[in-house]
Amino acid sequence: MAEDAGVAKVVRQLDRACRDAGFFYVIGHGISEDLINKVREITREFFKLPYEEKLKIKMTPAAGYRGYQRIGENVTKGIPDIHEAIDCYKELKQGEYGDTGKVMEGPNQWPENPQEFKELMEEYIKLCIDLSRKILRGISLALGGSPYEFEGKMAGDPFWVMRLIGYPGAPFTNGKPENDIGCGAHTDYGLLTLVNQDDDKTALQVRNLSGDWISAVPIPGSFVCNIGDMLKILTNGVYESTLHRVINNSPQYRVCVAFFYETNFDAVVEPLDICKQKYPAGREGTQVFKKAVYGEHLVSKVQTNFAM
Repeated sequence: MAEDAGVAKVVRQLDRACRDAGFFYVIGHGISEDLINKVREITREFFKLPYEEKLKIKMTPAAGYRGYQRIGENVTKGIPDIHEAIDCYKELKQGEYGDTGKVMEGPNQWPENPQEFKELMEEYIKLCIDLSRKILRGISLALGGSPYEFEGKMAGDPFWVMRLIGYPGAPFTNGKPENDIGCGAHTDYGLLTLVNQDDDKTALQVRNLSGDWISAVPIPGSFVCNIGDMLKILTNGVYESTLHRVINNSPQYRVCVAFFYETNFDAVVEPLDICKQKYPAGREGTQVFKKAVYGEHLVSKVQTNFAM
């Protein structure tokens, strides 16, 4: 794989993007633009439903934090976010991960209306899993390892999260939009995120190395991909999980579907051997990052993310 000239070129691009920005666009990925658009449109149809209808799949701790949350229920650093969402997770078998996993147990809550919602999303999820795995194989090569550094015990049975998000149009005062913080500045806590955003509204912003906020202008048919906290740990800090936020200053409703590809739920995440050898931190060669158990990290985040 690494000897293919086309692969080698993409690997170099991936390496540069992950070092310099932590964000990049993915095109030529094999997921049809038609499906990408359908996923956003059926999500938009759901959010247009009466509030009472949406509450039929209301998210609660008893439901494993799966389902619908109203505007302001998701909290970033103590501040309510101006969006509504449906949260879905890989379904865990009862007792599979002991007390830690128990918090996340339960089936995903899919709405009956619009029809075919569940079927479309499950098809999309499978394709996002395959694409994420391919991107991580490229990142493995970029780090100087085999293509499979992130499989096996680390992410051979990856957990995943999907958030279907709706951002209301920004209010206007004296003919000018007020910036609405759809989602406050944060990093993602897994390996990779694939963002499927509306083509005609620019709202996602990424903070660059200089500390400036740069808009991730939509490119039709593409995904915006960013790396998360677990990948930062695995690379010993060589790749950065970048701060990003959503500022919706459009008067129009905006839809975004974010797919988060994670490690195994019970993975003990620490710098990979290839990263400790190739990029030792400091003259002593000691690792910068301590171990983190992904499932514990996720549960602690989920339990503090919602004003319920």
